[in-house]
Amino acid sequence: MKITKPIKPVILSQSSINLINESIGLEYKSHLFWNSAANWCASVGYNKAAAYYAKESKSELKHVKKHQDFLIGWNVVPTIPQVDMSYTFESLVDTVNQSYTLMLDIFNHYVKNSQPLFTNDLSTFDFLQEFRLIQVESLNVYSNLLSGLELINVDNKLDILFFEDEYFEEN
Repeated sequence: MKITKPIKPVILSQSSINLINESIGLEYKSHLFWNSAANWCASVGYNKAAAYYAKESKSELKHVKKHQDFLIGWNVVPTIPQVDMSYTFESLVDTVNQSYTLMLDIFNHYVKNSQPLFTNDLSTFDFLQEFRLIQVESLNVYSNLLSGLELINVDNKLDILFFEDEYFEEN
């Protein structure tokens, strides 16, 4: 009976590994950003916005887990990049503006990096499709919030409270 060595499993290309690890960092950045936004909102009395952002923060950890599981499934140990952990907010409007900007940056990251994967690494391209769609949905949500802010006087505290009540969903 002949004994042979086990074959080595296929792993992702280094560029795909780097992309997923970078994406892990962006998802952690989002988690920490929304956690900070929730804390700021709670500290100034925007309780519905605080609950909304806390929910957003928790969902980002699910995204991180999916990215890590994807790499592990390809026999790659994920690395967690260092991310910014300090965020400041001046108003509820500022939280919405910064949220939209963050979502747009992450959307652009996924789109830009997915394009070459279509011909080079279809499995990673397919995996990232879920996250491209999530970003489109998030951009729609934050675009709606920005449109709602255009309907009010953002310098009027009662208008801002009305906006929060109307536009931030209850948990």
